[in-house]
Amino acid sequence: MSGARVSIQTADFDLGQEVAALRAGDKRVGAVCSFVGAVRDRNDGSSVASMELEHYPGMTEKAIEAMIDEAHKRFDILGARVIHRVGLLQPLDQIMMVAVVSAHRGQSFEACEFLMDYLKTQAPFWKKEQTPEGARWVDARVSDDAALARWGITAPNA
Repeated sequence: MSGARVSIQTADFDLGQEVAALRAGDKRVGAVCSFVGAVRDRNDGSSVASMELEHYPGMTEKAIEAMIDEAHKRFDILGARVIHRVGLLQPLDQIMMVAVVSAHRGQSFEACEFLMDYLKTQAPFWKKEQTPEGARWVDARVSDDAALARWGITAPNA
């Protein structure tokens, strides 16, 4: 795999292009697993008009790079790519993607799920939703912490 493993951007992305670039020319790749997150129009019982995501440039990329390094240590994967959008997003907009390539599907599935669980609680992003009741910051859920703990990681939320 060549190219950046992590991109934080305002622009949308094309999953097909990203996966093609991740596996380009690597004959060892037998499996690709990906996840794309999208903005929902409801959260915690309220309608959501928009979501704004903020981050600390440099710090966020470094944290996600470390997560990908950990995935490489834990799973037999050939490459991984994470894209996360920031700025103002609307329902149906893509927020982020994780793609993982490996020789066999099991390792791709596990590494993709591991990265998602890790990103959900530990990536330094701040999300603010606009609802009919006004703006509110979105906190990580207890279920997200539990998902991360099953990988043997217990860390306070970012």
